[in-house]
Amino acid sequence: MATTMNAVAEQPSNRRILLASLVGTSVEFYDFYIYATAAALVFGPIFFPSESASAQLLAAYASLGVAFIARPLGASVFGHFGDRIGRKSTLVASLLLMGASTLLIAFLPTYAQIGWVAPLLLCILRFGQGFGLGGEWGGAALLAVENAPEGWRGRYGMVPQLGAPVGFIAANGLFLILGMTLSQEEFMAWGWRIPFLGSILLVGVGLWVRLKLTETPAFAAALEEAPPPAVPFAEMLRDHWRATLGGTCGAIVCFAVYYLATAFALGYATTTLGIDRQVFLGLQILSIFFMGFSIAASGWLSDRFSARDVLLWGSVAAIIAGLVLPVALQSGSLTMIFAGMSFALVVMGLVYGPLGAWLPGLFPARVRYTGVSMAFNVAGILGGALTPVAAQWLAEDHGLVWVGVYLAAASSVSLVALLSMRARA
Repeated sequence: MATTMNAVAEQPSNRRILLASLVGTSVEFYDFYIYATAAALVFGPIFFPSESASAQLLAAYASLGVAFIARPLGASVFGHFGDRIGRKSTLVASLLLMGASTLLIAFLPTYAQIGWVAPLLLCILRFGQGFGLGGEWGGAALLAVENAPEGWRGRYGMVPQLGAPVGFIAANGLFLILGMTLSQEEFMAWGWRIPFLGSILLVGVGLWVRLKLTETPAFAAALEEAPPPAVPFAEMLRDHWRATLGGTCGAIVCFAVYYLATAFALGYATTTLGIDRQVFLGLQILSIFFMGFSIAASGWLSDRFSARDVLLWGSVAAIIAGLVLPVALQSGSLTMIFAGMSFALVVMGLVYGPLGAWLPGLFPARVRYTGVSMAFNVAGILGGALTPVAAQWLAEDHGLVWVGVYLAAASSVSLVALLSMRARA
């Protein structure tokens, strides 16, 4: 890691590029995670009232999935412009859309105030969040990887991935502080809105960094070779559908692991197990550090071996996590639960960190923004959109062991896809 930081420090322009990719994804994931945390803690009774706490939680998790449906649509739109007019402008637009959608959630009236219109508006803004994020991750990954020196793709590609733990810690840390300083009544009445209001500050920082960027060398070179494709999405489907399908299946595992170890675990622990919300948020924040270290290590390992090899190892480990996490949750022991979540999030780092280098390597530069964004975000639907809902249903009707089977099955899909894929040079 010291070698990585020294190399970055020697190249001021590259340091700025990596900072832009990290800050942008941190902002985007902060926005995304405060919704996931609020869905697990407050959105059920506020926007989806029901006599059953479990039904409220399921409805809140379903609203979480709206963004995953929007993400491929955002990927196609932002990918189109990212491959035609450039990475920089597209990244700025995606950040603005995500930030505006998040900010407006802070001002929503509740179900008690305006009835069914409240959850409708919430889902519309959640759709906007997902649409913006659909264009964010792919562009940030390309910004880093397309500027990477020879032999540094893995380490550069993992930098935007670090936005996930940074955003998570910021989001859940703020909820933890609010829970410590406000009463339950104050938190439910207005305190939950503060994290959504705070996103405007983070968006401002992201814009300040990104507006100073220039286009990547790979995009400039692609324009010199040939005009940009008229419809990048059509060219991707026609000429690179195998890479898109393989990349999508290969990325499923990271979403399944993450949303089981965070959103599902939080909801299950605080409702079914009755663990104090503040205690569990603290455990999650501590365990997410393991994910951050694992992402950083995966970048070095990707350059030492290959991004695909690290993803293969991580997918095998994710199958094991499918056995470990349910046992840890079922124990009811905070120590066991922390150990199980930490192991799952170490695995998450291994299957998430290398994606920044692996997915761009599957596509040529002229359709890379579209291809990478589509593969990543469709994988989000398959691996993440329904995972908390499916896991909650499986846990209630069939037991936690079936939640582990679900994770093992998702991991196996990615393992098979990775074994069949080869990255472009």
